[in-house]
Amino acid sequence: MRCPFCRNSDSRVVDSREVDDGQVIRRRRSCAQCSRRFTTVEEAVLAVVKRSGVTEPFSRDKVVRGVRRACQGRPVDEDRLQQLAQKVEETIRATGSAEVPSHEVGLAILGPLRELDGVAYLRFASVYRSFSSVEDFEKEIADLRAAMAKELAEQDEQ
Repeated sequence: MRCPFCRNSDSRVVDSREVDDGQVIRRRRSCAQCSRRFTTVEEAVLAVVKRSGVTEPFSRDKVVRGVRRACQGRPVDEDRLQQLAQKVEETIRATGSAEVPSHEVGLAILGPLRELDGVAYLRFASVYRSFSSVEDFEKEIADLRAAMAKELAEQDEQ
């Protein structure tokens, strides 16, 4: 790591701390030549492998944009979209893999989106799962109703 003041490449780590539940490491460094201190931040890059084989960095903003399209005209605020994107990233990072297929990102979106808004979920699922007939929609609606009924039954038990 080069010193930002004198450009010397020799520095030593004075202090290291984990930030964001261990996802980021903040290091305090001291330059061996000019003795000035500076901070570096290290973050593990999470990569998404697309169907075409192209790899790109994971982007919460991209998740939010995709979900926002599905939520168009629905009573879903920006804060809830950001929370959903954070859940998706946490789910993807929990796999422990540095590279994740785009298919897994889509699957990680479906669960939280189903909880957020049923209509937006159906919109997203129809594109993600390439619904090709009315029967595909009917089956997904039946599954959604069954899941909602189960949740209501569990809430009534509590």
